[in-house]
Amino acid sequence: MEYIKVSQVAEKWGLSPRRVRILCAEYKITGVIKKGKLYMIPANAPKPLDGRVLRGKAISSAFAVLLLNIDAKKSELNNRRPLTKGEIDRLRDEFLVNFTYNSNAIEGNTLTLQETAMVLEGMTIDQKPLKDHLEAVGHRDAFLYIQDIAEKKEAITESVIKNTHSLVLVDRPDDKGVYRRIPVKIMGAVT
Repeated sequence: MEYIKVSQVAEKWGLSPRRVRILCAEYKITGVIKKGKLYMIPANAPKPLDGRVLRGKAISSAFAVLLLNIDAKKSELNNRRPLTKGEIDRLRDEFLVNFTYNSNAIEGNTLTLQETAMVLEGMTIDQKPLKDHLEAVGHRDAFLYIQDIAEKKEAITESVIKNTHSLVLVDRPDDKGVYRRIPVKIMGAVT
């Protein structure tokens, strides 16, 4: 196992070396070893939950583990920043494909994840309904529209919501940008 020094952990987690030594002394860092006056900390040890922030709030052990994992992942992400423009674009594109696929699959779209990626690149999938293609493209366009609104820090107005709805429902022109007049039910759900 690889061990690192208190100063390295302090920099990695954004804490003071003094705070890291206190966490070590209180046995709040998993796998820490004390040699004389020095602490050896496993390089992959997760950052402990900051009890000072949660003082007086009870959290279950299941949530504590989850929060520790989130803190560790956030720390790892912070160590990789700043991301290059190419990395940001790749992550956004990957997210967009997964988000489009999962959102449309819930609604019964038959495109696979790979087919969704191909459709978003402008390809047509043989023996798949045009409706499925249009849903994927409409979802992507709505996502990019909202992203543009957020980047410009524009207000979310009724017009923006209706425009987004119109983009999502590109395959259903009669329903675009219009409020529903009938209730919606989940198929197979008992009411």
